[in-house]
Amino acid sequence: MNTAVVGTGFVLAASLLVAIGAQNAFVLRQGLRREHVLAVVCACTLFDWLLIGAGVAGLGAVVRAHRGLAAWFAMGGALFLVAYGLLAWLRAWRPQALLAHNAGAALCLRGALLQCMAFTFLNPHVYLDTVVLIGSVGAQQAPGTLSSFFVGAASASTLWFAALGYGSRLLAPVFSRPSAWRLLDALVGLTMFVLAYSLVRA
Repeated sequence: MNTAVVGTGFVLAASLLVAIGAQNAFVLRQGLRREHVLAVVCACTLFDWLLIGAGVAGLGAVVRAHRGLAAWFAMGGALFLVAYGLLAWLRAWRPQALLAHNAGAALCLRGALLQCMAFTFLNPHVYLDTVVLIGSVGAQQAPGTLSSFFVGAASASTLWFAALGYGSRLLAPVFSRPSAWRLLDALVGLTMFVLAYSLVRA
């Protein structure tokens, strides 16, 4: 195991994951609600591992070579983000859906995992980060060190989602007020619209 390459993978993945995005916003919300947190964290981590592995294995080069495929991903992802953004603004607009003890209707485990999958696999930004960017840097590593690079990137993903899902509980006192949930949903909705715009504009 090459520790220097592990560090390279860890730093690169961490710098990409910390950016505010649809997937992170969903994990944060589930953590604040204390709803299926372990399942959501594990699912996001596993999906990231799969995409990072695909990028390191060379799928990033395939995606870059087929512009039409990337365009379809972008359009589908933009539609999904707009729909979720509208739902978030609807929650913010309706005070009766913002009770402090549940902040809206609860998600069943299946629903939480399906949304988790959608935020991962319908979001072209995730492919850009994990498959294309991480895959491109991984391809530049010395022969025989790809496994070390993958371990570093996958470790960053694991730590980030665990910290986001469970660390959000520290903010629970703030989100005991309905007004805090209103603000969070308004910001989440705005984030979704900005991401959708960036996809169709690219």
